[in-house]
Amino acid sequence: MANTFQDDDREKAMVDLFSLYKAEDEGRSGVDAFLDIDGKTIPFELKTTSKGSVTTVRDFGPDHIKKWVGKHWLFGFFMNNAEYYLYGSPLRMEGWIKEMEAYVSTDFKLAEVVPAKINFTNMYSIIGKKSIYSFGDAYAIQKKQYKKKKYIELQDVPNGYSPKQMLEIVRERTEYLIKRGSTLNNPHIPFSYFNEWEKITSNHSERLHEMVRDYFKSLV
Repeated sequence: MANTFQDDDREKAMVDLFSLYKAEDEGRSGVDAFLDIDGKTIPFELKTTSKGSVTTVRDFGPDHIKKWVGKHWLFGFFMNNAEYYLYGSPLRMEGWIKEMEAYVSTDFKLAEVVPAKINFTNMYSIIGKKSIYSFGDAYAIQKKQYKKKKYIELQDVPNGYSPKQMLEIVRERTEYLIKRGSTLNNPHIPFSYFNEWEKITSNHSERLHEMVRDYFKSLV
């Protein structure tokens, strides 16, 4: 917990140091901070490290790739009594994001293909053959993955589920399990990835503004 609080404090300090700001709905937006510059509002991902490599997120998957594409990054390094920062434009981060995407993509493709292959014979061998399945039968498959309201909404026969509906529930559970097992736990950005990146050690806000402007100029 101490490290978490320390990271939070450092990220808050970075926001002030670089003239960024946090959105009121930060938790829902999934954006650590924003920079307003030249009529643009730039979303930033903030990361800090005291070990060299940078930790990213638990259970990394396609949703994180969508979240990170086009985002700007700001890294704070606190090592050996030295403190410096690195700016990662979307272009600079593209290589690492694509590498992670390639790592998990085949597993998630399996999650899209395999569930449809499950048939009634497979289902009957797992949960038995019935003309009507109960709430308990469905709960034994999906467990807490569904809220009670959804269990009720899915009932297509009085107080239960037809074999056809139960098959869809089994398939959806299968997809969930494959995707959950396919996520990558906290992929690190290696220290070597930042070789030759400019270290920001002074005039932090001014330099970041210059670098962001340079990035957009490079796109023209």
